[in-house]
Amino acid sequence: MRDVAMVGAGMIPFGELFDQSIKDMVSGAFAATLASVDKGMPVGDIQAAWFGEVQSVDGFPAGLLADTCGLLDIPVTRVENACATGNDAIRNALYAVGGGYVDVALVVGTDKVRDTSAASTFWDWMSTNRDMAWDLPLGLISPASFALHVARYMHEFGATREHLARVVVKNHRNGARNPYAHLRFEVSMEQVLNAPPVVEPFGLLDCVPQSDGAAGVLLVSRDVVDRYTDKPVWVRGVGTGMDRIMHAHKTDLSSFAATRKAAKQAFAMAGIGPQDIDVAEVHDCFSGVEMMTYEDLGFCDRGEAPRLLEKEETSIGGRIPVNPSGGLKSKGHPPGATGVAQCTELFEQLRGDAVNQVDGARWALAHNVGGPTAVSAITILEGPRG
Repeated sequence: MRDVAMVGAGMIPFGELFDQSIKDMVSGAFAATLASVDKGMPVGDIQAAWFGEVQSVDGFPAGLLADTCGLLDIPVTRVENACATGNDAIRNALYAVGGGYVDVALVVGTDKVRDTSAASTFWDWMSTNRDMAWDLPLGLISPASFALHVARYMHEFGATREHLARVVVKNHRNGARNPYAHLRFEVSMEQVLNAPPVVEPFGLLDCVPQSDGAAGVLLVSRDVVDRYTDKPVWVRGVGTGMDRIMHAHKTDLSSFAATRKAAKQAFAMAGIGPQDIDVAEVHDCFSGVEMMTYEDLGFCDRGEAPRLLEKEETSIGGRIPVNPSGGLKSKGHPPGATGVAQCTELFEQLRGDAVNQVDGARWALAHNVGGPTAVSAITILEGPRG
């Protein structure tokens, strides 16, 4: 497999973008991605594209990206893999470039959830990401399904709501400084702990906002990388792991099996271990999910995630900064765009251009889990050398 570099990455600010159509969002992300390429990239150089989009299951085919961005003479493939869509789209593009089929590939992820009616959003989205025979009729929509995992983890390892609140406070502190974040404000421990309840153990501030947004990245082979930049970010490892859909069939609710499997694949491909990661963007759709993910990624031993939060080891300046962008919790979560936007943030981190820069970052990891906790996708990146 050929070495593959990320030479461009861009996004639009996430939020409630009622003044933009999905075509506007895709066009904006595409323009930002092209503009980020140091030496420029003609649109005609792009040989294939992947379009990650989740929410609108009855519309927005791959042709939307082709039409909007003037990519009518190349193959465009739509990818949908629940909340793992963005990083999984990058995995597919990596295989095409690394396998020698194309030299330049585009990935764009987007979702527009705020303009969809409540009834349509619920039934379209939940029916494609839940077991319709048992889980959905029992009310296991996203907050409830993730709450089962986090509550079990708290029961087994003694984590508290204060530990969950530490995740929220950290990520809002980071997101408040990110011009692309949806919720650009800080919160206190007291505000998190006293927020209206959603489902035990989550209060309102433990839960991700619904966001509109779009992001893009450009992958190229080592053979052509010098045409576009002298500071490439290398895609070193990818992985996609799976688990059962029905919660009654999962073997351990205190961990995410899909994440463990994806991490094993990605680390093996990259030839490094969790101890080598300098900065990570992980899926914090609910506060406790980030906490549990520390262990599934190998950042600490089982049951030790609460200690990482107490010691602020996942804060900027700590041993392994997690979600310096603000994470999904502050930055927002348009599902098809989330993983691509994570890699955009890490592209900037590894080139030393991030808003909340982690000093000396060389290795970075992006992670998603969803559908409901049945799929995870991971991308590992290495920064420019020398």
